[in-house]
Amino acid sequence: MKCDSHIHIYDRAFLTHDDVPGFVDNADVDAYRTVQARMGTQRVVVVTPRVYGTDNAVTVDAIRRLGIDNARGIAVLHPDVTDAELDALDKGGIRGIRFTLYTAKHAAVGFEMVEPLAHRVAELGWHVQLHWTAEQVVEHRAMLQRLPCTMVFDHRARLPLQQGVNHEAYSIVRNLADAGRAWIKLSGPYLDSTAGLAGCYADIAPMARAWVDAVPERLVWGSDWPHVTETHKPDDVMLLDLLSDWAEDEAIRDRILVTNPATLYGFTN
Repeated sequence: MKCDSHIHIYDRAFLTHDDVPGFVDNADVDAYRTVQARMGTQRVVVVTPRVYGTDNAVTVDAIRRLGIDNARGIAVLHPDVTDAELDALDKGGIRGIRFTLYTAKHAAVGFEMVEPLAHRVAELGWHVQLHWTAEQVVEHRAMLQRLPCTMVFDHRARLPLQQGVNHEAYSIVRNLADAGRAWIKLSGPYLDSTAGLAGCYADIAPMARAWVDAVPERLVWGSDWPHVTETHKPDDVMLLDLLSDWAEDEAIRDRILVTNPATLYGFTN
């Protein structure tokens, strides 16, 4: 079964008040089911959006409603999380924690939290998901080497277009992936593209193909629905079709969409 390994669910039932900057309407579980049917994917990984801070109830609820056999989640946590809370999240389908630190604006976590939390979640078999800039990857390379758990780098590791594989971050992430310690998400092409939606994000293709050529066994794909950064929303079917351009071999696409996410997120049937 094919997996969309990166989406966000927004549900007003889990907000503490109505006026929350960054909240996205029409992006609840029912809305995603429609998108999922159009794409022809059956599995999904829900990532807690920043508007909920470290409250992961919306994600756990989405996993329950989508069905834990085919849904997993990525939480946002602080080091003061209790063992009981971690156990409950694990039972609810959470399999990793995210550190969105590419910009300090609205960040719910900090770099100083990465190692303490990594040690906590490693005992559960979870991973840390890192939405960092390429420069931050380079700056914190020593920390990455020390982490006791698997790492997942968001959005192609955010390698800048101008440098691509020549950026120092590429070799850092590539070496971690080659060692079986890291995965890379092929997602969010609009985050670094200058070609944009009108140009079908064509300038992202060389970097995506480079990852496919280098470590196809360590890649997963995600739609990044509902595309909160974008004023003009891309069609999710078109985003999935981009994978056929990045990975022309059907067996490799199946690995990225089916086999790899099953391994990373623990889907069993």
